[in-house]
Amino acid sequence: MHVSVMLEEAITALDIIPNGIYIDATLGRAGHSQSIIKKLTDGKLIGIDKDLEALEASKEILGESAILVHDSFSNIDEILKGLEIDKINGILFDLGVSSPQFDKKERGFSYRFDAKLDMRMDQTQKLSAYEVVNEYDEDQLINILKTYSDERYAKGIVRNIIERRPIKTTFQLVDCIRDAYPFHARKKGHPAKKTFQAIRMEVNNELKDIEKGIRESIDHLEVGGRIVVITFHSVEDRLVKEIFNEYATPKKVDPRIPVPLEEEKLNFKWIHKVLKPSKKEIELNNRAHSAILRCIERTDEDGKNR
Repeated sequence: MHVSVMLEEAITALDIIPNGIYIDATLGRAGHSQSIIKKLTDGKLIGIDKDLEALEASKEILGESAILVHDSFSNIDEILKGLEIDKINGILFDLGVSSPQFDKKERGFSYRFDAKLDMRMDQTQKLSAYEVVNEYDEDQLINILKTYSDERYAKGIVRNIIERRPIKTTFQLVDCIRDAYPFHARKKGHPAKKTFQAIRMEVNNELKDIEKGIRESIDHLEVGGRIVVITFHSVEDRLVKEIFNEYATPKKVDPRIPVPLEEEKLNFKWIHKVLKPSKKEIELNNRAHSAILRCIERTDEDGKNR
């Protein structure tokens, strides 16, 4: 069963108005969406997911109360254009893999189950973990592991992968990873965690999609509209923080410059720079332990967007 992380905090951060237009960019099993709909009267909710299984499950839960779209949240411009909508009052991104995706072994997301290498959120796409693991060259794989997960033992892991190809299953991949880890490092959690994260992010084009989706969403926000993002690891959180800083944090002026600069006008403000789940939530749902929520609000149409 999927339990939405930081549900109350996310809904509060959106500051929902009853007649507003809102997007749940990562619909999943509609946990957040159900709470959004309860606060709407004649407003609209658009739910987006590239996982058809998630969309079907959400359709049963939400019925006709939401507009459901099978697409990537990186295509916000196209989605809104198709719906003849320009401005929205809020959007929520709950990043990462949902519990049903992790727990369904045939999806190949988890190192806990033996399954074919897959990891596709959109099962209609061609690229899967199998192609990444077996067809990428050594330099590409090392770069993925270092960039997407800061994997310290990337070279050894990739060396094992190259030598043992073809790697067909998750457990074969786990063996390549475990054998590259020194014994003392295996005590700090499952050695496959970072590599599986990195490969999943490559398969699903996650960082590029996150950046494109957030930037396009920002362009469509009404004054007073908010964008809320929940991240689950440092790589994606760092990206979100950098993007939000561009819009909501004034540039630092070099104190050595004697000439006063024109005051910078920003049209966004921070609502939450860092908000973490409560201890109680973490106790009830351990998957929430690494979550970070960030939120900014549009304050002015005429301010300078960079």
